[in-house]
Amino acid sequence: MTKIVNKYETIFVVDAALEQEQIDAVVEKFKSLIEANAQIDNIDVWGKKRLAYEINYKTEGYYVLVEFTSEPSFPAELERVYGITEGILRSLIIVKEHYE
Repeated sequence: MTKIVNKYETIFVVDAALEQEQIDAVVEKFKSLIEANAQIDNIDVWGKKRLAYEINYKTEGYYVLVEFTSEPSFPAELERVYGITEGILRSLIIVKEHYE
């Protein structure tokens, strides 16, 4: 029986008003979570950028893009953790490719 895996891309925006150590801790938390449950293909740290529109009265965010390969069940868990993590302004997970 073949194992189903997909290629995903996630981007998350951390509150840029946090101290740099706090931002690094949040980025490292998600990097570790993804490494533990998936294979990371690429990490691209865009850094601090101006937001297109205010989110919770914030005008800047720290952007991180991660491409990874995992089983279809993992993105739901990742989305749950994004939702309960302090300092995450926005997040998005998309399926890039579907394999069987």
